[in-house]
Amino acid sequence: MRYLEAIEGDYIETREDKLFFDVKGLLHPNDYILSFLRFFPHPEGERKKKETRYKKIYKLNERYDFLRKNYPKYLFYSEELGLEVQGVKKEEIKKVYTPKNFFKKLLEKKTMSQSEKFSRDLCELFINEGKISENSIGITGSIMIGLNTEDSDIDIIIYGTNTGIQFQEKLKEIFKKRNNCRKYTLDEYKSHFKWRVGGSDISFEDFLKSEKRKQHQGKFMDRDFFIRYIRSPNDWQGHFYDYKYMNFGRIKLIAEIIDSENAIFTPCSYKIRPLKILESNIKSQKLNMGDINEINSYRGRFCEQAKTAETVLTEGKIEKVIFKNDLEYYRILLTDQTTDKLLILN
Repeated sequence: MRYLEAIEGDYIETREDKLFFDVKGLLHPNDYILSFLRFFPHPEGERKKKETRYKKIYKLNERYDFLRKNYPKYLFYSEELGLEVQGVKKEEIKKVYTPKNFFKKLLEKKTMSQSEKFSRDLCELFINEGKISENSIGITGSIMIGLNTEDSDIDIIIYGTNTGIQFQEKLKEIFKKRNNCRKYTLDEYKSHFKWRVGGSDISFEDFLKSEKRKQHQGKFMDRDFFIRYIRSPNDWQGHFYDYKYMNFGRIKLIAEIIDSENAIFTPCSYKIRPLKILESNIKSQKLNMGDINEINSYRGRFCEQAKTAETVLTEGKIEKVIFKNDLEYYRILLTDQTTDKLLILN
């Protein structure tokens, strides 16, 4: 039996339990798709698909707790990743929803909701003003699976390494034109701050240093939109089983960004030169500061966070990465909005 594949931005609907998961990453094991629970059936849910009501679950720890209590079969321990992950076995997949296909459906649809119209109109604006092809863009999120509310955000996916880099530059001009597409105001950044880094010790001033420069988010028709960029398959570098990750604890350090070329993509990455370790509980005495050469995250909030030549303070999980049992290096992985950070110092 041939199973469907899925990548970042896609959604999975399960066969038996009617759960919806959002897919994370580009590389997956042979038997399941790495993905995180997003919607689950509940009689008091505020969203409805056909005859089933759904509730949305957002915080990562709450998703783990909910699955552990109610659907433990969607939790797996991955030897390669060195941790417990969420995912759907391929034989459990009822349907894979893809952003490209959904956008194409909207192009053919005669009658649509306001949310669908705004989403389609934003894509067409990006195609016309950003000079990208219809096949390079898609619409993801709750609207793609029919579980949105009328004030849901617009979540856009743009595919292709070169397409993403070139379009990111075009956005600067798009924001300057009178086309109902704009960046956030100061008051909107303040509201954004509570959602993005609420519960952390990050100040609004530090938050704003990165946030006000970001091109991949803003307002269209006074509705929030967010863009995720996906690299071309030729740039994915290996397969899932080529990598092994080992948890070495947590670290807080000051570093120089030496390459931010992949900062816009999901997952995002920054090449670094560590300057000073401030805190750590590293589980090995063999780690040299110079062996840490990368910061990674699968969370959109860490995209476009810093630029080449800037000095940053970063804090997160430190992992040893082994690629094809040959190349070894260490990276800092950012996952949690309350404990992990990447802040510009100068």
